[in-house]
Amino acid sequence: MGLTKQYLRYVASAVFGVIGSQKANIAYVTLRGGEKGRYVAVAACEHVFIWDVRKGEKVLILQGQKHEVTFLCPSPDGIHIAVGYEDGAVRIFSLMNGENNVSFNGHKSAVSVIHYDKLGARLVTGSKDTDVIVWDIINECGLYRLRGHKDVITQALFLKDKNLLVTSSKDSFVKWWDLDTQHCFQTMVGHRSEVWGMVLLKQENRLLTGSADSELRAWDINYLQQEKAEGEPEVKKGKTLLDDDEEENEDEAEESLEERILSCKKAGSILREARDRVVSLTSDTKARVIACHGNDSVLELFTVLSEEEVQKKMTKKMKKAKKKAAKAQEDAGEEAAEPMVERMLKDEIIRLTNIKASSKIRWVDCLSCAGGELKVALLLQNNTVETYTLKPSDKTPTANKTARLTLGGHRTDVRTLAFSTDNLAVLSASGDTVKVWNRSTLQVIRTMACEYALCSLFVPGDRQIILGTKSGKLQIFELASGSLLETVDAHGGALWSLCLAPDQRGIVTGSADKTVKFWDFELIKDEGSSQKRLTVKHTRTLQLEEDVLCVKLSPDHRLLAVSLLDCTVKVFYTDTLKFFLSLYGHKLPVLCLDISHDNTLIATGSADRNVKIWGLDFGDCHRSMFAHDDSVMFLQFVPKTHLFFTAGKDKKIKQWDADKFEHIQTLEGHHREVWCLTISPNGDHIVSASHDKSLRLWERTREPIILDEEREMEREAEFEESMAKGDVPVVPGETQGEAAPAGKKTVETVKAAERIMEALELFREEARKMEEHKYACERAGKEVPLPKPNPILVAFGNVTPSRYVLDVIKKVRSSELEVSLLVLPFPYVPELLTLFNSYIQQGLEVELVCRCLFFLLKIHFGQISSNQMLVSVIDELRNNTLSKVREIRDVMGFNSAALQFLQREIESKEDVMFFAEATGQLKEKKKKRRRRERAILTIA
Repeated sequence: MGLTKQYLRYVASAVFGVIGSQKANIAYVTLRGGEKGRYVAVAACEHVFIWDVRKGEKVLILQGQKHEVTFLCPSPDGIHIAVGYEDGAVRIFSLMNGENNVSFNGHKSAVSVIHYDKLGARLVTGSKDTDVIVWDIINECGLYRLRGHKDVITQALFLKDKNLLVTSSKDSFVKWWDLDTQHCFQTMVGHRSEVWGMVLLKQENRLLTGSADSELRAWDINYLQQEKAEGEPEVKKGKTLLDDDEEENEDEAEESLEERILSCKKAGSILREARDRVVSLTSDTKARVIACHGNDSVLELFTVLSEEEVQKKMTKKMKKAKKKAAKAQEDAGEEAAEPMVERMLKDEIIRLTNIKASSKIRWVDCLSCAGGELKVALLLQNNTVETYTLKPSDKTPTANKTARLTLGGHRTDVRTLAFSTDNLAVLSASGDTVKVWNRSTLQVIRTMACEYALCSLFVPGDRQIILGTKSGKLQIFELASGSLLETVDAHGGALWSLCLAPDQRGIVTGSADKTVKFWDFELIKDEGSSQKRLTVKHTRTLQLEEDVLCVKLSPDHRLLAVSLLDCTVKVFYTDTLKFFLSLYGHKLPVLCLDISHDNTLIATGSADRNVKIWGLDFGDCHRSMFAHDDSVMFLQFVPKTHLFFTAGKDKKIKQWDADKFEHIQTLEGHHREVWCLTISPNGDHIVSASHDKSLRLWERTREPIILDEEREMEREAEFEESMAKGDVPVVPGETQGEAAPAGKKTVETVKAAERIMEALELFREEARKMEEHKYACERAGKEVPLPKPNPILVAFGNVTPSRYVLDVIKKVRSSELEVSLLVLPFPYVPELLTLFNSYIQQGLEVELVCRCLFFLLKIHFGQISSNQMLVSVIDELRNNTLSKVREIRDVMGFNSAALQFLQREIESKEDVMFFAEATGQLKEKKKKRRRRERAILTIA
């Protein structure tokens, strides 16, 4: 076997340059022992960054996997944060250590909203697939899926004291759901267009909605009290584990069905200053301040007055009206009617102030702090986070900007990248700034203002950098001082390409003004000081017929390759500028090209999505390869090799072998078009820049790539993806209704079902072996040595086959258990039921077994009840389950009583009170003291 070429794998190392992605919202979080309003969580492509806004530093990264983050919601206790992703997954991270311990899979597309209930025990998620799912966080499973909306869900809120949910959508409806019966009991149809946001105010007696116009509509909610005949006993409701003693108020009077729980009436509307749609609408936790904004840079703040404040206002109004009426009476000299003052919505919700941000706002979050201070965090559309504080209680509240996170990223897309010769510094330039980064720490070393940059390079020695701009200028910067040394008017059109001469004494530039110019580096005396500074001197010009898109000098300085707008690449001799070769074959212009280190090959990437490899001796095309699904934006050879990388508008970076014409690997990670990349001079690192505002660092590892294995892995990944997209398993006899199971078929659930099936088959095999052994013993009339147990059972510590099945079921994630059992074929069920019976008798994992048992009975009811063989098993299960569950309940009751007894004992011994009671008693004491003081005052 001949020697094969070894390729080394490049892996993703870090994401930097992004401060906050636009897709997901911004949220205030509290870290352990940290103060309120100091930390904000924002999405950064597939990760979540927690920023300390005071220091402007990243303090925690919550690692994602592949899909972009689309929504963030911190838990009420501030210990966890729920993160929704583009693929519909929801993960819950701990803010203590950044670990992800709970995952939910139920939506088919991006999660658009997440909210916790008051206790933090349930989670509601809405998605682009129009479904709303309620999850149980404690049990780590889905409770139910609510269907009814016809477009993206924009908001979903639990009510604090009632087991109700209210959801809004782009289908212009707001729906009210009764979670006890899981049905929609009221749909509000008062909006003419999409409902983009929604908040609950006034102890949840008012709903404020924002839609596509400048009105914020307010709705009064009346909860109808349950009217009982005197002396009638309370009807006890069966409660699920999560119902927090919430009694549903249902009126049994002669009303329409939807009027039984609550009624909604329009209370009026507030006008915003902005004319366009509401982009986001939010309130602080106490619902005293409302913040909303449109597609512009102005945030509008409103304050909700308390009942007392409204009453004071109304009394003042009444006095004014009475004065006016009295005056009118005097003038007219006749008896006037008693003046009436109507209470309007504008008396309850008043405009507080406007905050003008430095750019368009994308998301907002508010936080009320101690001392009546309001903190506002804004995520802007240009990769910036700004925070403001204001005092709503002031007569004219003004917002003060407290922080602005801009240093760690560019405001616009990075269009050019370059590595320094020592592999340590990376240059990135965008439409307004150029930044130099330390590659190992990913910190910004220098930020300098520049014009719209299109190409760049480090001058040999790494002390200066040169940029080519859209206006045709060359800008020279000095890194030590971070200053602009000189701006040279080099071309009359956009300067698309820069190339360093192989002798490192000059540069070549190509521009849209149809010229290629040669420049030499020169040191000249600075007029202001005695020191010398770098400049460039124009030496030669090559005039062409078409716009120049890319230029490259061959490493031996013999040839110059120029890509033109007429889709050809012309090659000239460098010394005489005489024409040598024309490389034609691309159907669209060549956007990038590179020449190999030994001057033998030239690779060209074009907007026609192809990459062509040519020989430089005769200009023959060695191979044309379909490289990307969109334009090839950048191409570069790895130094000292015939391997090259291409970057495309299809979000991918690919590595190719120019000798064997093979695709080696694909680097996936960017979520938008990749504009450019740069490879370090030693070939160990790559940095790429994309339209998703992120810069990504990739590292070369020592792990070799075997191409056949790589292709096999790609095929497997494709198959797994198609398997998850297959038909949803159907429950026999179940019709599509408003409520449905929460889970969804994924690769994990299919694998889990397969593992359960394998375990059951192993159990069958072992049972058969034992039967044969028993039969052999009977025939021989003596004890025959036991058959060898299955190696798997030995590996798990010689467990019994039935115990092994239970272990396998225990290892299935709680959130995936139901769907795994749903996928399980029926022939395996009778065996499982017999096993469940033995587990319950032994008291093994009774809760888990009961959960599986009830689910299987529910979905296979028809087949189980018609199977005569299972009658005895089911009967035994009924008796055993009831007795065991009663036992467990008794143990829990006993433990609870014992703990209460211990609490009382400790209190009586140490005169210590537990916290909740202590605070209650403190309030009582204060009340008594106040009463006493009042009594003394009255006596005095």
